[in-house]
Amino acid sequence: MLQRSGMGIGALGLLDLLHAPESRASASGDLPAPHFRPQAKRIIHIFLNGGPSQVDTFDPKPALKQFENRTVADNPATERKTGAALPSPFRFQRYGESGIEVSELFSRTAKHIDDIAIIRSMYAEVPNHEPSLMLMNCGDSIQTRPSFGSWTMYGLGTENQNLPGFVAMCPGGLPIKDNENWQAAFLPGSLQGTYVDSQHQEISRLIENIEHPQVTTRDQRRQLDLLARWNKQHLQHRVDPRLEARIESYELAFRMQQDAAEAFDVSQEPRHVLELYGEGVHARQTLIARRLLERGVRFVQLWHGAGQPWDNHSNIEAEHRKLSAQIDQPIAALLTDLKQRGMLDETLVLFGGEFGRTPTVELGGNGKPINGRDHNHYGFSVWLAGGGIKGGTVYGATDELGFRAAENPTSVHDLHATMLHLMGLDHKRLTYRYAGRDFRLTDVHGQVIPEILKNPYRTTRPDADPPISDSTSLRVE
Repeated sequence: MLQRSGMGIGALGLLDLLHAPESRASASGDLPAPHFRPQAKRIIHIFLNGGPSQVDTFDPKPALKQFENRTVADNPATERKTGAALPSPFRFQRYGESGIEVSELFSRTAKHIDDIAIIRSMYAEVPNHEPSLMLMNCGDSIQTRPSFGSWTMYGLGTENQNLPGFVAMCPGGLPIKDNENWQAAFLPGSLQGTYVDSQHQEISRLIENIEHPQVTTRDQRRQLDLLARWNKQHLQHRVDPRLEARIESYELAFRMQQDAAEAFDVSQEPRHVLELYGEGVHARQTLIARRLLERGVRFVQLWHGAGQPWDNHSNIEAEHRKLSAQIDQPIAALLTDLKQRGMLDETLVLFGGEFGRTPTVELGGNGKPINGRDHNHYGFSVWLAGGGIKGGTVYGATDELGFRAAENPTSVHDLHATMLHLMGLDHKRLTYRYAGRDFRLTDVHGQVIPEILKNPYRTTRPDADPPISDSTSLRVE
């Protein structure tokens, strides 16, 4: 009726109301409801590309000193030849009331250890970067699947129509064309991550095509309306997710022109906040992440090591020390800042890489040690903090030397299931029909890890209070 009367003026007014920020509507309509009451509203994933060494960061192994310069029996196969045990060159110290040991590489972050749960028994499927990157980010190491951020957007939507709900900041980008680690794959294209090259400071270089150099805002709106009509006519006769994504990207870019410029401008922060985060690209992108989360962005991914990865096959002492110095202060600042603003309880923070590294020294082509460590997917560490996480917790363990997950082995699917659980989503029910079957982030795997949760119970109604109990087992529904 509104379209057919009064030259459609009423329909235009209704459209504007439906897209008002106050309506909390997502691009596809109202915000989807979570399956049960969430403990976190947003996620920030600090991803250490290349594979940091667990025995040099969050999994101390004093036994390595006893085996120094000795060949390790039952040494599992890795990509390259390794030799004797290599003790960590870094000093570990106990922090907080929990007394958890953390390496000097993350001494500032370690001051928040009572808010952190470390999983020391993670394992992946293969010791290669690209498959393990896809596994950690998309839940599958073989075929391209929707990224974790896209699944989160699919399940919960976005609260801010003028900013993307999923942002991936990766200074310089990755050498993988159309990077699958933040794409939507077969989910609607509007759910893919918005890539931001955070090595830049100017808004026009941070986000491509954020500004039109010649056309006014009014004329841009008219052009987009005409383009949208043509594109929708084109879509009526075919299914093309790429075109759908392009249509949404045009609209989002238009809406972002004003809001994004403000959100990415860290110069608006007071001096004491800027000093808290420190200097450098990683300090700036971490501060931007907090500003985005404040403004309703659902999922923010911060990549570290894209240009200079944590893939230290040689000289690991100098390289790991240099890399950790770039992010230890910003991460500690982020946890402090979120806590001071009352946001940490509703923000889930994940820290880690795609796999770990061997506790044995890597050998060069001449068979001599080169003071580095090879890839190790058999056992490594990640940590979580914030929304719903029981801080001061260590879950699982690797063997005596740090090679394999030995106690409570934890798959990437278990990690994803737990994170979705904290966001109020049942990983078994969050499915998408594609190519004749129902897909989910965790495929046919994954178990929630109750031991790292403040309240491991879930409820069937998102507005219901979770039951109170001291038991750590999940309630069966």
